[in-house]
Amino acid sequence: MSVGGEAARDGGAGGAGGRPARRPARAWRALGRAAVPRATRGQLLAALLCAVLGFGVVAQVRQTQVAGLEDLREADLVRILDDTTGRADRLAEEVRALEQTRRELTEGGDSARAAERAAQERATAYGLLAGTLPASGPGIVATVTDPAGAVTGTTLLSAVQELRDAGAEAVQVGSTRVVASTAFADAPGGAGAGVLVGGALEQPPYVVRAVGAPDTLATALDIPGGVRETLRQLGAELDVSTGDEVVISALHAVSEPQYARPAR
Repeated sequence: MSVGGEAARDGGAGGAGGRPARRPARAWRALGRAAVPRATRGQLLAALLCAVLGFGVVAQVRQTQVAGLEDLREADLVRILDDTTGRADRLAEEVRALEQTRRELTEGGDSARAAERAAQERATAYGLLAGTLPASGPGIVATVTDPAGAVTGTTLLSAVQELRDAGAEAVQVGSTRVVASTAFADAPGGAGAGVLVGGALEQPPYVVRAVGAPDTLATALDIPGGVRETLRQLGAELDVSTGDEVVISALHAVSEPQYARPAR
């Protein structure tokens, strides 16, 4: 009996001694299960939305990077081609004129007279561009009738830009000479009140005179999707006539610069 009791007591002591050994193991297993991330439905949905959003952003960026001329309309391609061709022709003509001037200055017997003539021609060209000299020559007269009063300053500016891109060397809107610094804005008073061109009020019908290659200028206003179509959508009409002697009589008053000084 004593031996059995000793054995029983030993077994009870072993069991009691084993519990502390198993408790740390159970604690570590519980901690490990808590550390393992468990995805809920909300988390899965958020991850899916993030993936879709990321895919959309990447696709948009790639589309923007590869988008080029193939995405443009035929009318836009024709317009770009005409503008590029016109600019290339004008640049080529300017190069030829500059080369001729250089030859006259370096090879001519009377270089002083050639230099004076070149300076005078340059001053005349600058005067025409700055609007301080009257101009005349072949060109077009475009008349915009606006019975609905829907033509805005932006519309007229687009027409002038088309003429500039087509090689217009001098432009006049109504009684205002248009130069690089001329601003176009809607006149106060709402629709039909007119357009402020360089601060001067111009009212319909708007008459735009431009000196340049007549056929090229007229074609620039008739490009599909261009000025004429835009005016038609606004309820306005455009009448273009070409001539061999279009007179630009309005002059631009040049103001003294307040901040700009010649660079040294």
